[in-house]
Formats: sequence, structure tokens, C-alpha cells
Amino acid sequence: MDTPADDVLAAYRAASQRVLDKVIHRLDEHCTAFIGLSPFATLATASADGWPDVSPRGGDPGFVRVLDEATLVLPDRQGNNRVDSLKNLAGNPRAALMFFVPGIDETLRVYGTATLLPADALDLDLTDFGRAPLSVTVLRVERAYFQCSKAVMRSGLWDPERRVERSVFPPFSQVLRDHCRDASVPEESVLRAGLLEEL
Repeated sequence: MDTPADDVLAAYRAASQRVLDKVIHRLDEHCTAFIGLSPFATLATASADGWPDVSPRGGDPGFVRVLDEATLVLPDRQGNNRVDSLKNLAGNPRAALMFFVPGIDETLRVYGTATLLPADALDLDLTDFGRAPLSVTVLRVERAYFQCSKAVMRSGLWDPERRVERSVFPPFSQVLRDHCRDASVPEESVLRAGLLEEL
């Protein structure tokens, strides 16, 4: 018997052959160039029992290194020490990265199997913003493909006229005070001066 989900999925037409064919199983020159331009990516993981997590990652353009057509290196910068993604990878090594390049509407998806290593395990200078990583995630690439521009175009993500003024949303310090019920959270200027990564 069909489930409601089956009924919903039945409403979609089949993906075209070109959409299926764009999936490759390595990083070609276009993937490599795009990653080299990207200062921002999202990392998707799931725990051993299936709970998903998605985490932002950022740095100088090319902060994720391409070692070869089958290998990426993602440095992990010190942050709030929740290490949700790393805990997930320790129990379930499957991961996905989505790369963004400001000004380009297409995105790049890369899927693979991850290995966690100490930062000094690789003979690479991974210093970014004056800081060395505490660990690295080495992703063995299994699939990669470019996502079409529709979602980014619809969102107007790179359109300066659709940029939201920061003043329309409370400062992060206020959000933290409310969420944590903690009146001792410092003012925004203090957070921005160097404490933000601890929160």
C-alpha cells in the first residue's frame, strides 16, 4: 500500500538524463577551481543513530584543500567546542560538503567518507586567520556535482539590494542572554573583540 510520502514523490517528474549524468566520482578541474575560490561551505554529518547535523565552515578562499582528485582536507578551527560534526564522524564517517562562492549562483556538492586526524598528521600549512587547526577531516571523495543556480537566484543571496540591515534583528549577545537565561553574557562589542568563538 502506498504511503503518503510515496504519493508526494509520485507528483515529481523523473530527473533528466543530464541531471543524472552530471554526478562524477572525482574532483575534476572545475570542482578544484570552485573549491579554490570558496570561502564558505556547509558540512553535513549524521550520528551513528541517524540524527543529522549541518555546520558552517569558513576561511580564506581555498581554506578546504584539494590534495588530489579523490581527497579533500578540511581544517577544524577552534570554536565553541561542541564538536558535534566531529563526534558524528567518529561514529559515522559519511559526510557531505556544499561549497559557496560569493557572486556565483551555482554551488558544489561533494560527498564522501571522512577520517579525523590530528592537525600535524599532514605536512601542510593550514594556518588561517593566524590560527592553526586543532584537527583535520580528510574526505575521500565518492561523488561530486554542481547544483544549478535556482535556489541562490531565488534567494537573492548575493544581491546587495536584498541585504538585510543588521539592526532588524537583535544582537547575538541579546539572543544568547535570552536563550541561555544568562544576564552575564557580555555586550556585542566584547563578543566581537574575541570571545565569540567560545559561544
